Amino acid sequence: MISILRRSLDSWIVRGFFMLMTLSFIGWGISGSILPLLTGQPTWMAKVSGTTIEIPAFQTEYQRALSVAGRDLPPGQELTPQVREQIGQQTLDRMIGQAVMADELRRLRIVTPDAVVADAARQIPAFRGPDGQFNKQVFDAVLRNNGLNEGRFLAQLRSDIAQRQLLASFVTAATAPEAGVKPLFDLEFEKRSADMAFFPLSAAPDPATPDEAVLQRWYDNHSDLYATPEYRRIKAVELSPQSLASEITITDDELKAAYEERKAQYQTPGKRSAEVLSVPDEAKAQALATQWRGGADWVAMQAAAKEAGAASITQDSAPEVEFPDPDLAKAVFAAQPDNIVGPVKGALGWFVVRVTGITPGSETTFEQAKDTLRAQVLAAKAADLMYDRANKLDQLLGNGGNLDELPTDLGLVGLTGTMDAKGNTQDGRPAPIPGAKELRDAIISAAFQTNQGDAPRLAEVQTPSTGGSAYFALVLESIIPPGHKPFAEVRDQVLEDWKQDQRRQVENQRATEMMTAVQGGKSFSDAAQAAGVTPRLSPLVTRNQTSPDMPPELQRVIFGLKKGEVGMVETPDGFVVGQLVEIVRPDVATDKAGFDQAKAAVARSVQNDVQALFVDALRVRGKPEINQKALNSIVQPR
Repeated sequence: MISILRRSLDSWIVRGFFMLMTLSFIGWGISGSILPLLTGQPTWMAKVSGTTIEIPAFQTEYQRALSVAGRDLPPGQELTPQVREQIGQQTLDRMIGQAVMADELRRLRIVTPDAVVADAARQIPAFRGPDGQFNKQVFDAVLRNNGLNEGRFLAQLRSDIAQRQLLASFVTAATAPEAGVKPLFDLEFEKRSADMAFFPLSAAPDPATPDEAVLQRWYDNHSDLYATPEYRRIKAVELSPQSLASEITITDDELKAAYEERKAQYQTPGKRSAEVLSVPDEAKAQALATQWRGGADWVAMQAAAKEAGAASITQDSAPEVEFPDPDLAKAVFAAQPDNIVGPVKGALGWFVVRVTGITPGSETTFEQAKDTLRAQVLAAKAADLMYDRANKLDQLLGNGGNLDELPTDLGLVGLTGTMDAKGNTQDGRPAPIPGAKELRDAIISAAFQTNQGDAPRLAEVQTPSTGGSAYFALVLESIIPPGHKPFAEVRDQVLEDWKQDQRRQVENQRATEMMTAVQGGKSFSDAAQAAGVTPRLSPLVTRNQTSPDMPPELQRVIFGLKKGEVGMVETPDGFVVGQLVEIVRPDVATDKAGFDQAKAAVARSVQNDVQALFVDALRVRGKPEINQKALNSIVQPR
């Protein structure tokens, strides 16, 4: 072949062909890298504080951000041009912020030692293996799945630690002003209750059966209710600890050893709620204990403690280790509910205690944990074997191998089937995809992101539910487009849907008439009696505290009503009429814990604002210069 090619070079036609190819490659290279220099076009994306953000660096970060954003989309949906543009601007803003912060760290000579970076990386939960310890293979897999390498990640971690050190020097000093906390406290902890009257659809009379024309018209007007989704037929292979289970031996002794190593995971400590008075001396503690035993309530004891120079503490559902004093903890967990205990001498002073609630501890036995332990031990023992098999499989697929020609000794599990985007087959049952839930979800998602004709490629999935990870590759064989079920096939369903709509109309009218009667001056109970329903009072709820005794639809509405006003909402089961009857404003004196919670939230918000202002100030000082044309060409491709 080479000798034939050499003889052909004597032909002017062949020489001309190769000359054109050479020129095209030279032109390609010039247009991609040299041409911008010759034409004076900038090759950078931004310059700030003496740092240049190159176009390739921005493209890498931008593509990674797009990939992360795309994971949250439903299968088959793509990012809109507007979202892509927004992500591009956010990526560049973030890179500029990192550049000005890095410049400030250099100016202040703030550095992060290697040992601190390594220790911080080992403490990240995402990098832990089935045994709860740092695992290098898991570390590499997580970085690979997020488009990072070790050097780049550690450099970013080093920078993050240094930035936190810098920001902590002034951000933690930011406090929450009382004027800012009180409105948030009032909003968060205000409680309301309402009188309620329910009009369930099940209470409506069963409508008479309509003629076929009515049903056909309903079917035509609600065709979306009888649509069939898109189905996709795939062929896939899985490589997981479970697929390799037949090659791995696990003994009961190994499982028992694993149980002992992880025993803390299978033990839930008991918890107790308590009201505690912390007193500086025994005499005052004894006086407070006597007053408490005499029948004083907690509010009175808080006031008495304050007057005596003592502190009052409420501990809600806390294990023994969360109590601030070991002697106090011992006393709390030895006390009987509602008994006044103390004074108790502790390392931090004297304590008087009343236990208000007990949650017993629990333990999962070895037999109960055996299946979970087996999956975890299997994942650990299969890790090295699976890693080697995955490399071989990746190489085979990369060389153009198809799923039908893969070796049988790799420990693969094959599957073929048709399913919709929810993972259901055409008969409505879940597709029988083996393996962990995370692996199943990844295969379903990939099936609706793959095009026909795409070559199979290996993908890794982290599987926390079973420990470790798994791999899969698939091809899309065919697509069944969405459509509609014929009327004859769904006639019974159409009939039931029509009847349910008639019931809804009846109950809607009854509820509306009752609400109108209350708005007209009739009492809620009289209006309910006239409507043939029994009213009931809801529990007190906050905006965010749900209750099974109040429909969430009504809960959202009552916080927009004035006392005495009435409203009506629709629920999946029918309709509810509600009238606001009580508003309980929160009191800082009686809910110190709630106020402290609101104060902490406002403080975090203030600290975030201070941090943002600091970075903005660095950015202004850095005078960033942005290559808008280059940015537009990447985030707004023609």
